[in-house]
Amino acid sequence: MNNSTIVKTLVWPDEAATAAFATQMAAALTRANLNACIALHGDLGAGKTTLVRHLLRALGVQGNIKSPTYAVVEPYTVTAGEVWHFDFYRFSDPREWEDAGFRDIFASAGLKLCEWPQNAAGVMPTPDLELDIQVCDDEQRQVTINARSARGQELMA
Repeated sequence: MNNSTIVKTLVWPDEAATAAFATQMAAALTRANLNACIALHGDLGAGKTTLVRHLLRALGVQGNIKSPTYAVVEPYTVTAGEVWHFDFYRFSDPREWEDAGFRDIFASAGLKLCEWPQNAAGVMPTPDLELDIQVCDDEQRQVTINARSARGQELMA
């Protein structure tokens, strides 16, 4: 990877804009064979899970899409490959990482979508993309996207 970092800031005026972004992201991720790790930052209610739901729908997931808040991870199989949706909100002990087999999941191919990644700091690998979602008002969100790897830069291109 070269030393330049790509950072973009977007405004999603409403949930339809979130869904449109998710559709674009799904296309880029499919081109990358769903091999990426995306960290999602933002306060409670910022829209992290909403974005993931739209992204999973765009990737072809049918049926109920559960938040992994209590289970920590929800796996999905889509045409393009494997997707794991993590929510580290309740994550408190790095030993949980090993016990749950997360090291193996992150070492394998597939898409890893990680909410509350700061709670897995020190054990979670560096993500390819970081999205920071900030609430502007009831509907509008400001999103800062930071490419942290060559793959992340490719996804943002």
